[in-house]
Amino acid sequence: MDIKVFISTNDVSCSECGEDLGRGAWITLVEKKGAVCLACADLDHLVFLPPGDAALTRRAHKHSTLSAVVLKWSRARKRYERQGLLVEVPALEQAEQECLADSEVRARRREREAERREELDSQYVDQFARRVCELFPGCPAERATAIAEHACLKYSGRVGRSAAAKSLDEAAVRLAVIAHIRHAETGYDELLAQGYERREAREQVRDEIERVLDQWGMTA
Repeated sequence: MDIKVFISTNDVSCSECGEDLGRGAWITLVEKKGAVCLACADLDHLVFLPPGDAALTRRAHKHSTLSAVVLKWSRARKRYERQGLLVEVPALEQAEQECLADSEVRARRREREAERREELDSQYVDQFARRVCELFPGCPAERATAIAEHACLKYSGRVGRSAAAKSLDEAAVRLAVIAHIRHAETGYDELLAQGYERREAREQVRDEIERVLDQWGMTA
């Protein structure tokens, strides 16, 4: 069963991190907690695939270990309507390869990269990446940049968009690094896809995360 992500129609705050997400935020709903931002729900590494290409959506969904359906309340129809799908980047790229000719793949990727550049504040990303390298001198430069670009995308719920992260607070930057390691270096996504609760899945991969943190915390 797919995870559900809702686009809020009212001002909301994350019940876990306390961040004021405003209206139009992308959230999950957790029993006895309420709204949870995508960062706290460990879904903020996924990319949005809008509707319009059934084959692309079907294949991306098939290849994505972890995915979520995006829903928005329609006041006119008085029901939630599907807005698209959140999937993993490699799954989307594989689906594009299967659906499009080479020239079309390149055009689609150029469009996505152009949209991504518009969503990034390059100066802030550079500052964030330098802060990652300062706190974790063993982290490869290209990984620090990837962490910064992901954390600083202008979407509600991204770790790097919080007030603490914008001041390059050590704890906030560390959260962004941990989130990257969790998704890129462990089997965390597979555990979520198998139905593990987030807390249980995080406990399963805790030692792997600590190992990478120890490695990155040391100078080369």
